[in-house]
Amino acid sequence: MAGVFLARSASRLSSSSSALSRSAYLFPSLSSSSPAPPPSNPSPRSATTFPPPARHLADLRSPISHRALVRSSAAVADRFERRFATMASKNSYESILTTLSKPGGGDFGKYYCLPALTDPRIDRLPYSIRILLESAIRNCDEFQVTGKDVEKILDWENTSPKQVEIPFKPARVLLQDFTGVPAVVDLACMRDAMKKLGSDPNKINPLVPVDLVIDHSVQVDVARSQNAVQANMELEFHRNKERFGFLKWGSNAFSNMLVVPPGSGIVHQVNLEYLGRVVFNNGGLLYPDSVVGTDSHTTMIDGLGVAGWGVGGIEAEAAMLGQPMSMVLPGVVGFKLSGKLRNGMTATDLVLTVTQMLRKHGVVGKFVEFYGICFNVPQKSCHYCKYVPEYGATMGFFPVDHVTLQYLKLTGRSDETVAMIETYLRANRMFVDYSQPQTERVYTSYLELNLEDVEPCISGPKRPHDRVPLKEMKSDWQTCLDNKVGFKGFAVPKESQNKIAEFSFRGTPAQIKHGDVVIAAITSCTNTSNPSVMLGAALVAKKACELGLEVKPWIKTSLAPGSGVVTKYLEKSGLQKYLDQLGFNIVGYGCTTCIGNSGELDEAVSAAISENGTLRRVHPLTRANYLASPPLVVAYALAGTVDIDFEKEPIGTSKDGKKVYFKDIWPSNEEIADVVQSSVLPDMFKETYKAITKGNPMWNQLSVPSSTLYTWDPTSTYIHEPPYFKDMTMSPPGPHPVKDAYCLLNVGDSITTDHISPAGSIHKDSPAAKYLMERGVAPKDFNSYGSRRGNDEVMARGTFANIRLVNKFLKGEAGPKTIHVPSGENFLYLMLPRDTKARHNTIVLAGGEYGSGSSRDWAAKGPMLQGVKAVIAKSFERIHRSNLVGMGIVPLCFKPGEDAETLGLTGHERYTIHLPSNVELAYYDHGGILPYVIRSLIKANN
Repeated sequence: MAGVFLARSASRLSSSSSALSRSAYLFPSLSSSSPAPPPSNPSPRSATTFPPPARHLADLRSPISHRALVRSSAAVADRFERRFATMASKNSYESILTTLSKPGGGDFGKYYCLPALTDPRIDRLPYSIRILLESAIRNCDEFQVTGKDVEKILDWENTSPKQVEIPFKPARVLLQDFTGVPAVVDLACMRDAMKKLGSDPNKINPLVPVDLVIDHSVQVDVARSQNAVQANMELEFHRNKERFGFLKWGSNAFSNMLVVPPGSGIVHQVNLEYLGRVVFNNGGLLYPDSVVGTDSHTTMIDGLGVAGWGVGGIEAEAAMLGQPMSMVLPGVVGFKLSGKLRNGMTATDLVLTVTQMLRKHGVVGKFVEFYGICFNVPQKSCHYCKYVPEYGATMGFFPVDHVTLQYLKLTGRSDETVAMIETYLRANRMFVDYSQPQTERVYTSYLELNLEDVEPCISGPKRPHDRVPLKEMKSDWQTCLDNKVGFKGFAVPKESQNKIAEFSFRGTPAQIKHGDVVIAAITSCTNTSNPSVMLGAALVAKKACELGLEVKPWIKTSLAPGSGVVTKYLEKSGLQKYLDQLGFNIVGYGCTTCIGNSGELDEAVSAAISENGTLRRVHPLTRANYLASPPLVVAYALAGTVDIDFEKEPIGTSKDGKKVYFKDIWPSNEEIADVVQSSVLPDMFKETYKAITKGNPMWNQLSVPSSTLYTWDPTSTYIHEPPYFKDMTMSPPGPHPVKDAYCLLNVGDSITTDHISPAGSIHKDSPAAKYLMERGVAPKDFNSYGSRRGNDEVMARGTFANIRLVNKFLKGEAGPKTIHVPSGENFLYLMLPRDTKARHNTIVLAGGEYGSGSSRDWAAKGPMLQGVKAVIAKSFERIHRSNLVGMGIVPLCFKPGEDAETLGLTGHERYTIHLPSNVELAYYDHGGILPYVIRSLIKANN
């Protein structure tokens, strides 16, 4: 059992379940009698008015012009004036539209002034709720957003405990390429549908700025090499040329869409360092930046004072097209941080402690608002805010303070832009000034942590929120070997625990056993946004190299920075050479090992591991995956095993024969602070981002058509026209029950989106592999499910195709199979489209936390294409639940204390579900949210 270390603060296999907001505890009858009463929900709002499109962003080169957005565009300013005149006649709050004066004379523009409401409740609101309030006021048209919605937010203290719903319009949408490709496919397909229905296809355009960062396609094929970046990028383009060409076409075909080319960095770090506006100035109208993204760790931006969280791809597409998001007005947990971290502690140690506290406190569906200490933005974002999916909240938020302003200047935002941000936020009471007396804010509940109580820790071996104090790591590992199979157990027989596999690595005798590290990856997914932990890892490498320590040559070490800035400050510090010496050469700029893009292990290592067992998530041959800070990743790579007590056992032997301990290579907080101060400079950010949209030679050489309608290639195995709108008419299907449905799957707790729709490698014996081979694709070119999300034929065959998915029908057997009714025969899901069963409705029975993990729209699209009409579970992850609704699949919860087993359900029954009428079922009645949007757009313009 080989161990894998990831320098991330979380894994995609999170357990961020949430209670359902609208269909909570709705369990309709399983027969034709006794339908459940409809919940008291607001009527659906038809979308017939939309904000105007902003300027196309793809041609904006400098960070200043991008962040300023459209301020210099006379055409846009003129459009704003026309829009403003229309708004003034509609918006009930035009009386509070106020001019924001510049400190030195002149003005920045106009804004909706919250203090002008003269409502004492505003000052008691959490800062995060004030952002929701401003959005509701600004978008109040008494149609999509009403005055009653504004009052609900103003009266947050009384309304939030009642789980009331409000509409929310984010200022922008953020995509990465795995989720971005299917979003652009859907937009292209919607244009075709508009044309078929006799309307203007060019009406399908994002109506809010959309930023798409291509960052999830790079794989670590080449490591421990100075040429790794170039070699991996060439392979990335070879595998993904068709996908990249499609996205480049989309950046030209759709207005208001910025595409950041491959090799630029991870979406979250680019969002922090470049894309985040904090305050928009859109043609003279100022308002807070807010964002929804198709990655569960979009919450990193909350550390910049920008309200943001992850949503499903379908929900993001609706937001792009002007649909207000319906959300439950959340409770807010106030989390006070005090004290100072002891020497040797890292922010990763702290966040694992915070996460454990919040999980115990119960923050599902809530906002968490941190206060008390002015941390720097990378610490806030990488550690407190990024971990939101793991502790189950919707958002972990730090309001803007003076340290945030310092970060904006450090990352290249202009003095004028920072002045505008500060002036606006202070004027609108959204800025926290710790030098002034603090107005008491009301929170739903309170927590407090003294940082001095934090101790070193890591998490694993399977879930990111399973915290392990570093001093207990050795004993915890040994306990996991003994424990029965589960999140904290592998059930390895005692006689096998010390088994040693002998092998030859490039002509040198070697051996491996349980607990040995085979992959040590410092990945871009969030930690690399924090210079202190990156430079801390480099200092560990320096001390180790000076003592003569080495990393075993068969350990696959890698470093994937989140942006080019990391490379610049590692080079400036003179420390990159020490990371290189230990094998942590830079392999690419993007999301790598953390999503399964770790590349192949050496054949000799793979063969040795295969003798000891199989599988987990980061690599098919690893079963234990620990998450640690970058400095600890280097330390464990040097030790070569997790079966070590760092306090008592040496990491290795120095060149002069002395034992080297953990304390000998660990840098002090002062050492780290000094190198950060001297090495991380504003010019690095300006240089990195001044030409980010220009791409690289391989991107620039991609030739794409200039048409606004996409020409689908029926032979393509990457981009395929989906069937969602094939037979669509202007008349929606209307209300309809789920009748006489068969049960497709009966599964247990913690079924993740990776179980439902894998993102990793395509198994050679899978239905998707068969489909590809029939079309002449060799196994070496299968790529991953994530990279083929633009092809519905592949993705439908990959649905429920995870070889670790256990269907209770199969009595413990894992794999993509179910039971045919009534014959009782096992069969692959691939047979579904051709089988009699597919002509009937199907449902899925599940336990708790169904759909936890990353936000994969295909985890909803795939089941829909397989005929699933409803999922009945104990609880759902929030984003996945929304995705199901968006694809016309009804998410239903068992009543508290009940599940399939307590009700005696075997899955062999036939299920009829009577549905009430509410806002989400309006989407169901249309066949999903996208057909709903198309019909609404056509009606709005007729």
